[in-house]
Amino acid sequence: MGNGCDELPPSDNEPRSMRDPDVRARRKALLDQPHMRPLVRYVAKLRQRDNVEVPDFDPCDGGVNAQVLFLFEKPGPMTAQDGSGNRVGSGFISRNNDDPTAENTFNFMQEAGIPRELTVTWNVIPWWNDTTKYDRVELEEGLNCLKELINDQIRKLQAAVLVGNSAKKARPMLEERGLKIFESAHPSPQVRYPNPELWNSIPVEWAKVKKFINIKK
Repeated sequence: MGNGCDELPPSDNEPRSMRDPDVRARRKALLDQPHMRPLVRYVAKLRQRDNVEVPDFDPCDGGVNAQVLFLFEKPGPMTAQDGSGNRVGSGFISRNNDDPTAENTFNFMQEAGIPRELTVTWNVIPWWNDTTKYDRVELEEGLNCLKELINDQIRKLQAAVLVGNSAKKARPMLEERGLKIFESAHPSPQVRYPNPELWNSIPVEWAKVKKFINIKK
């Protein structure tokens, strides 16, 4: 993967691989890679807020070298250390997390054919606080944090994919930054079953971003 993850066992980059504590430990060891250090500092700053848990960026993605941002809505319980039920969380925003949305994201990324090292995945509201709900104040705080991220940390971005309705709130800011914007439905089971046509369009929409990033042949 060209970011330290190419030295990991191939099984580390499989759907739901973060359920394995050894996989999680190897990911944490990569947080000191050069492409991750500024983002580690950024997350540490966000963690100064009370009563929230902020997951790390996945070092197997592009980090500060990413060209496309996949912006979701808000972290779920499997990004947190406590996890959900009897499942332990990873502490990362990762397509390898042990939940169906992450698994769907992994599969759709594969189908879309976007190199992982060119992507970064984040949320318009970057913290978990025991609920997926949010209010206007929390949304505004999240948008301010996102502005700092895209302007100061991930400067090589060329495009952004807004995944789900909440992520669309960031569109004006991202357009102001000069990014090419795409939108898609959210890859959660709540979308798949009531609206299969919309569901099937997700990897098609994601693949459109390839025209705007530099994929080495």
